[in-house]
Amino acid sequence: SELYLGQKTVAGDNLEPTPWHPFPTKKISSDGKYTRASQIFQCSYLTCSSPLRFIRSYMNKNDLFQNTTRSCPAFFQWIHEDLAQWRVSGIGENNIRAAKEFAAFRVVIVGGRLYVDLYYACVQSRMMFTIWGLLQLLERYPGLVPDVDLMFDCMDRPRIERLKYRQSNLSPPPLFRYCSKRDHLDIPFPDWSFWGWSETNLASWEEEFNNIKLGSKAVKWIDRKPIAYWRGNPDVSSHIRTKLLDCNSSSAWGAEILRQ
Repeated sequence: SELYLGQKTVAGDNLEPTPWHPFPTKKISSDGKYTRASQIFQCSYLTCSSPLRFIRSYMNKNDLFQNTTRSCPAFFQWIHEDLAQWRVSGIGENNIRAAKEFAAFRVVIVGGRLYVDLYYACVQSRMMFTIWGLLQLLERYPGLVPDVDLMFDCMDRPRIERLKYRQSNLSPPPLFRYCSKRDHLDIPFPDWSFWGWSETNLASWEEEFNNIKLGSKAVKWIDRKPIAYWRGNPDVSSHIRTKLLDCNSSSAWGAEILRQ
């Protein structure tokens, strides 16, 4: 048992909570959604062999690999915007070390293999699904993902203040997270729920999108009721979300507001 308690896990069950955002320790049941998601993750990516034959088949059929002159999608321009702060100075080992202060985990990709160093627990299954997404990227584009070393934080609010590093003329620590703002330098990364959110019964976006398309065909737009629907967590120190609960009336406000 001592060995188990000292072992870091992707699910983060036995890691300390992030020091800047305390949250209660999770009680994991053996038959809960979180446990099932962890088991799926371990079977798919940590113990079972990779489905290379499907990957090779995909590469042979996908014109992305056949046409090397194809231009990048327009949204790729934002990569330059997100990394503009390091355009002159570049990102060195000292920058990576400085980012550790704010990170929940570190991801290193070398030669197409992914390595993870875990520092603090992430809320629910955020870390697990984020790493899952990176592993899917490696499987989908084998040999095309360059070596990379990045620090990642899985909390919502950005931490790297733009003004602080503009005034000091220092090179800021590169820190990835799910969101950023104009006055921060945190590097945005796709939200973990894109690959699934087991605690709220959300599947991957690809599966959810198909369900949305099927559902949209069930009732014609002209026959639908004019009701706005919101489902989320109001207990996140957000004044707007708290006030939104007052609008939960389909008759008075034409809105249905639900706690997730």
